[in-house]
Amino acid sequence: MDEHPGDERPEVVFERPTVADGGALWRIARDSRTLDLNSSYSYLLWCRDFAHTCVLARCGGEACGFVIGYRRPEAGDTLFVWQVAVDAERRGQRLARRMLDHLVDRPAPQPVRWLETTITADNAASVALFTGFARARGASLSRDVLFSAAHFPDGHQAELLFRIGPLGE
Repeated sequence: MDEHPGDERPEVVFERPTVADGGALWRIARDSRTLDLNSSYSYLLWCRDFAHTCVLARCGGEACGFVIGYRRPEAGDTLFVWQVAVDAERRGQRLARRMLDHLVDRPAPQPVRWLETTITADNAASVALFTGFARARGASLSRDVLFSAAHFPDGHQAELLFRIGPLGE
């Protein structure tokens, strides 16, 4: 829950997305103009098959942000964050950080010990988000090239792997 005494912003609620939310996730990603936009079908699948590792933020009942992630099959204690997006009018309110905290702290049979994501070198907002997350959690952060520009057939920049953890220790 979000409390802002004297503030007119609607309450923020964090929840697992459902298939009915897939279109809203796609819209938020599209409107961000910074994310790689996946097909609308992929957002429906994320909401159906990976809801337990995703979070949707609702502001006044409307979708206003999301984090899409999954547990790595080879490392079940590692949450890989695929995308983080916040509606333009909700930016600057630490909503992305709060969604990450909610997702990592969500009760699960196996706790999240490591958080991974990839970021291009020019994405200052994401670098700041994940660097700040690691610092606040007192966790180490390593950065290595996961996919070089040569891996991509379309001129995509290199993706740096940010690995944060261990968490909760």
